Amino acid sequence: MVQSMENALRRIRSVADYQFGRGVGEKLFPDNVEIVYSKRTGRIRYVYLNGRRLATLRPTDGLFSLSIAGAKRIAENASLTKCFVTVQKNVAKFIAEGGDVFAAHVLKADKEIRPKDEVIVLNEDGEVLAVGRAVLSGKEMKAFKVGVAVKVRRGCLDEG
Repeated sequence: MVQSMENALRRIRSVADYQFGRGVGEKLFPDNVEIVYSKRTGRIRYVYLNGRRLATLRPTDGLFSLSIAGAKRIAENASLTKCFVTVQKNVAKFIAEGGDVFAAHVLKADKEIRPKDEVIVLNEDGEVLAVGRAVLSGKEMKAFKVGVAVKVRRGCLDEG
């Protein structure tokens, strides 16, 4: 049940708006994205732009897992979003290589973040370091001094 391109684009944009903040869908997914469907289920699975994967639509919860390329597109339009965690300079390289974010290193975290949310980890200059899943809420990330705050799925230096 492959949908029309227009319907598919509207659907992925509305999921992105819901997940990352209003208006993100259009910035993340321009009109010329390529949508790849699951061969088994016929559902939307991956979204590419110019041959680079931006996001994967997870079948488990119907939300997106971002790639570094997708995270960078969102970070360029940061005013719209509610999914950022900013970390100290001294741990930036470790996280960019795929290391998890510990609460002690969090400088800022959007207060809308809830555990299990897809988040984008930034350095102090606002550059994308990694993408992953929140373990703590945004408030807890700033309040706690021990423990993992974000389980990093991919760092910008471990892309290859």
